[in-house]
Amino acid sequence: MKPVSPCVLLFRMEAARRETRHHLDRIHRQITGRAERRAATEKAKARSHRRGGSRWTRSDEQLFQDHVERLSFEREIAALARKLQHQERAITTMRLMLGDDAGNAAA
Repeated sequence: MKPVSPCVLLFRMEAARRETRHHLDRIHRQITGRAERRAATEKAKARSHRRGGSRWTRSDEQLFQDHVERLSFEREIAALARKLQHQERAITTMRLMLGDDAGNAAA
């Protein structure tokens, strides 16, 4: 097996970090959407509103935030966030080992 160049290794590490960040962002969007749907479903309104008026109230917002918190724990976002921090520390360490020129070239 051929040894891997440190620059190639840095490039792979940055690609893995981008993938983890993308995954974490997608989960946040899914949680937000699901929490909004749950809040709207639980609090279906029978009131009449003028055309185009918002039916979203402060109690709806509180219910929405409660769902976001609950869903966040269900999806284990903390584990992904720790993974992302670990990747960022590893990339920073690799850049320091290679020197500033390699870090700027790879970024």
